[in-house]
Amino acid sequence: MVFVGIDVAKDKHDCFIINSEGEVLADVFTIANSKEGFEQLLYTIKTCTGFGEKIKVGLEATGHYSYNILGFLLDKGLTTYVINPLHTNLFRKSQSLRKTKTDRVDARTIASMLMSDVSLKPYTNIAYHNSELKSLTRYRFDKVKERAALKSSVTRLVNILFPELEKLLPTLHIASSYALLSELPSAKHIAEIHLTHLTNLLHNASHGHYNRDKAVQIREAARNSIGTYMPAKALELKHTIKLIKEFDAEIDEIECEIKSIMDKINSPITTIPGIGINMAAMIIAEIGDFNNFDSPDKILAFAGLSPSTYQSGQLNNCYAHMEKRGSRYLRYALFNVTKFVCNWCPAFSDYLAKKRSEGKHYNVAISHAAKKLVRLIFALQKSGQPYVAKA
Repeated sequence: MVFVGIDVAKDKHDCFIINSEGEVLADVFTIANSKEGFEQLLYTIKTCTGFGEKIKVGLEATGHYSYNILGFLLDKGLTTYVINPLHTNLFRKSQSLRKTKTDRVDARTIASMLMSDVSLKPYTNIAYHNSELKSLTRYRFDKVKERAALKSSVTRLVNILFPELEKLLPTLHIASSYALLSELPSAKHIAEIHLTHLTNLLHNASHGHYNRDKAVQIREAARNSIGTYMPAKALELKHTIKLIKEFDAEIDEIECEIKSIMDKINSPITTIPGIGINMAAMIIAEIGDFNNFDSPDKILAFAGLSPSTYQSGQLNNCYAHMEKRGSRYLRYALFNVTKFVCNWCPAFSDYLAKKRSEGKHYNVAISHAAKKLVRLIFALQKSGQPYVAKA
């Protein structure tokens, strides 16, 4: 067996190669973070490896810096391990009492970790390509969050410029409202507009849902509005709505890419009533390779949904709070999708009602349902079978 330790950096990588007998095959050498550097590493590994010898390559998880070399190693068919830097740090400290940390030392440490046969699982092509889905789902999450902040700004600005409008429409955040406020961003603008133009504007934006009566109602409200005319705020409102429309287009494009990946994955968890493509994608992306988890409880712990434990002497926690550690994206997806599953799936709806009848708070009951959902997701992913509701 040949072990290769790689300490990843931005512009260069330090490498170290040793065999299972402890013989140093290639002392620490540096390669550039380039195609030539990667080819140099591959050539060195091949020259150090005899016929029939297996190769294990280890590198630290250093975010985007390790992404390219990891892809190269996987494409070349090398068994590769991505190691948590905290794990590496603890292992290095256990080997020596001296406080020493350099790139050269880290390369040796990683190789030694592989050789010591610590419980490491190889990085798979599934996990590598799954990172594409993770990037998309997290990017969408951030975009949706930014759009929500902009919508809050629209509400704030309308309450200054034309507060009565909110009571005349189901919500401010519909196409009709945005079309109206993009052109006429204050009560003063609407009060002065010709009724025919206002009617046509609302009719076209709502696809015929709003007619002349709604236009009259809105204009009368504008003429009697307590809203303050502030040109700066009106301009801000127009620009904010424009930004929201741009975010809508971007989110649609992201969701289209997510759907194309999900169609290839064909995950059975989308057959659970209430789980849509986007939330299913976030769950799958954050969990990654389900084979890395021996049980649903480990996924719960990874999501931070497992209860915390506090015991000291004769004191035991009577109310265990959620740990809230691990992937916040996975925790968000599981907690929120559970609400929809409880609405659409009778089995989960009954389970939620049971927990509520026991006197549990709604959020506590949802967390119990989320644990049940994780067990179901784990079973479906392992079996590959679609969800079938019990009769």
